[in-house]
Amino acid sequence: MPGENLSRDEARERAALLSVDGYEVSLDLRSAVGDAGGNGPGEPHTFRSVTTLRFRCNEPGASSFADLIAPSVTAVSLNGRDLDPSEVFDGTRITLEDLAAENELIVDAQCAYSRTGEGMHRFVDPEDGEVYLYTQYEPADSRRVFAGFEQPDLKAPFRFEVRAPEGWTVWSNGAGELTDGVWRFAETKPISTYITCVVAGPYHYVTDSYERTFEDGTKLEIPLGALCRKGLAPYFDADDVFLVTKQGLDFFHDHFDYPYPFGKYDQAFVPEYNLGAMENPGLVSFREEYIFRGKVTQASYEARANVILHEMAHMWFGDLVTMVWWDDLWLKESFADFMGTFANVGATRFTNAWITFANRRKAWAYRADQLPSTHPITADIRDLQDAKLNFDGITYAKGASVLKQLVAYVGEEAFLEGARRYFKRNAYGNTRLGDLLSVLAETSGRDMAAWSRSWLQTAGVNSLTPQVLLDAEGRVAELAVLQEAAPIAPADHPELRPHRVAVGLYGRTAAGDLERYARVETDVDGPRTVVAELAGAEAPELVLVNDDDLTYCKTRLDETSLATLRDHLGALTDPLARALCWSALWNLTRDALLPARDFVDLVLRYSGRESDIGVLQMLHAWANSALVHYAAPEWRATGEQLLAEGALEELRQAEPGSEHQLAWARFFATVASVESDFQLLQGLLEGTAKIDGLEVDQELRWAFLEPLAAHGVADEQVLSAELARDDTASGKRHQVRCLAARPSAAVKAQAWAQVVESDALSNALVEATIAGFAQPSQRALTAPYTEKYFAAIERVWSQRSIQIAMDVVSGLFPSYQDSQETLDATDGWLSAHEGAAPALRRLVLEARDDLARSLRGQACDATATTSGQSSARP
Repeated sequence: MPGENLSRDEARERAALLSVDGYEVSLDLRSAVGDAGGNGPGEPHTFRSVTTLRFRCNEPGASSFADLIAPSVTAVSLNGRDLDPSEVFDGTRITLEDLAAENELIVDAQCAYSRTGEGMHRFVDPEDGEVYLYTQYEPADSRRVFAGFEQPDLKAPFRFEVRAPEGWTVWSNGAGELTDGVWRFAETKPISTYITCVVAGPYHYVTDSYERTFEDGTKLEIPLGALCRKGLAPYFDADDVFLVTKQGLDFFHDHFDYPYPFGKYDQAFVPEYNLGAMENPGLVSFREEYIFRGKVTQASYEARANVILHEMAHMWFGDLVTMVWWDDLWLKESFADFMGTFANVGATRFTNAWITFANRRKAWAYRADQLPSTHPITADIRDLQDAKLNFDGITYAKGASVLKQLVAYVGEEAFLEGARRYFKRNAYGNTRLGDLLSVLAETSGRDMAAWSRSWLQTAGVNSLTPQVLLDAEGRVAELAVLQEAAPIAPADHPELRPHRVAVGLYGRTAAGDLERYARVETDVDGPRTVVAELAGAEAPELVLVNDDDLTYCKTRLDETSLATLRDHLGALTDPLARALCWSALWNLTRDALLPARDFVDLVLRYSGRESDIGVLQMLHAWANSALVHYAAPEWRATGEQLLAEGALEELRQAEPGSEHQLAWARFFATVASVESDFQLLQGLLEGTAKIDGLEVDQELRWAFLEPLAAHGVADEQVLSAELARDDTASGKRHQVRCLAARPSAAVKAQAWAQVVESDALSNALVEATIAGFAQPSQRALTAPYTEKYFAAIERVWSQRSIQIAMDVVSGLFPSYQDSQETLDATDGWLSAHEGAAPALRRLVLEARDDLARSLRGQACDATATTSGQSSARP
């Protein structure tokens, strides 16, 4: 990534000097098909991009630069003066000297098609040979497609025109029409470069419309569209996408009091997408995996709805009002993450989405907030590499959790009224933290500066623990909440925050159900807070100090509560309370306070009773992680057998055809470890075995084939035959992953070379190869790659795109070589490479922390007695 970075200081200086009046971007994408402009037959390399950029300079005579990453520049003109491209273009920047008060820059360049999901990505569908294009820019890849000022605070209107192969359709942010062989698009509102977008190709396109009449009688009509590759059209449930879209538009119009401002609303599901989705106004893009080729659980539909609503919230938080620089990335991502769940619960059929948030999204936040790279929600983003890495669990899930806590702190109406004023005051502009805090202070009457210092400007997660003292009659004499700072906080400055919490007391009924009988909302502040209202209550069997999940904290359990969950977790009737208890137990496991085998035991005994399918699937993932990362090595084989036996029993007992049956089938495949397991999987694939109601569709077939490949049961011939059965883009990704999973030294060497030593694979196939290469059952086989990893990563970081480099550095870290020797090797690399790119060091530091946490967990598990090894059944 040489020369591609941009510092905050450079962006600040340029924004102080320049303002942008508008862009006209003309792209010729006809080279996308055929051999024109290619490196070889069928592999076109570049396309023509002509940018006309009009901007003002408040210091005539000054110098600046425009951003462009391109193989070559044909011509550059500044205010009518032709400039020599070889003198002004260095591969990433165009030098602009002697600027006038008003300027016109014209750049004619040959830009590269991408195979990494950055810039103009080109995909060839193996099913029918069709070519599909789309752009993806965040945080700073529009410069791979057109020349511009690549920073969020230099917003401007854009006009795009595109020449495309005959028979193609082209979409952009504005409405488009084809005239004289050219697609011309309406001028956008002022937006940042990173949210412009072009999608082109023979996509399958479905339309609908949204209409609304406001209280003042004005009407709003929004054309809706949804598109995907033709090969996915048979599976595309566009009606459900449109349903959630309309529900979301209604919800945000009701709550934001600011009509959707960007005209049409297309949603493109595109191949080989690096992200979940991207909030390009008028043309939101999604990874095509949100179109389900096989049967999935309702958790998958809920997740898709959440992403649709998350991106829709960005139309206001992020697109209409945009952060000045990536320091305040939370101003869009935290709000969109919160609003996605808020709208899912308030507008769609997924009324239990806060349970998923508590169980899944917060787990992401808790992990990120305990890494050495943790940072305040308002982060210190020095440059674009910092920005790329800060799309993390803190910026998204912790930020959303803190906003949920803020709603409890100031009240929902005050929070929403603050948002309304924020939109109206800052429409089409850029903001910082203070702009939002000022309106929230107005609407709530609260001291937002103090709240911000505690919640937005400090790092780490607090732990809250109940302390119950009983009187002589066995009733509550005093109940207090103890607060601890995160271990990563500086020892001399522990951060204890104000928390608005609900404290719930639970006990068993005559029927044996574990139910709440008392609840008090209170403010926790400082190391110990007494909840006076609970004095005199019956002695609780379980205390939840963050009942209803109002705040962001790690919930700890007193001894009585933990004992109750060991014996009666399945009797807890409230699904959110159960999710919170599971989260608390998982955090105890990760923190080496609960042996991994005990967590596995709890999952085996109680997860079969879990009604919430999203929680169940999360428990499956956690149980597998407990076994792979936190269980003592000498117990792993026992744990594998217990999990496989338990999963198979639940699979056979599940209601035929139910989503729970499907979840248990997938989990069984994940933990299968002995010959009888593999024989059953083979039988299900071949039709010689059957489980009543279980339909083994194509996606489930691949799920069964991966463990068979990883254990040497399914060979290359079997996998090739399966690809012939499913000769699609999805099938190819699955096959590549399974091929790399095979237990062979030659296979691992080939996979390593394809990812580390070559850039021939697309981003999606790099991801699939890495996923197959790293198998927990193949620790000895991949041990030789620890040394190779540390020898390669600095070179990879310097030579590959940042997305691919991140995938390689994170995905190939030897996490399964969980030993002190690997930890020492990591420390050795960090000590010897103190001058390496900060973003690279951050990724290695994070992986090191995960490894050290695994070793602590294994040490904890090794102390467990055989009594904790589980009966495996309730």
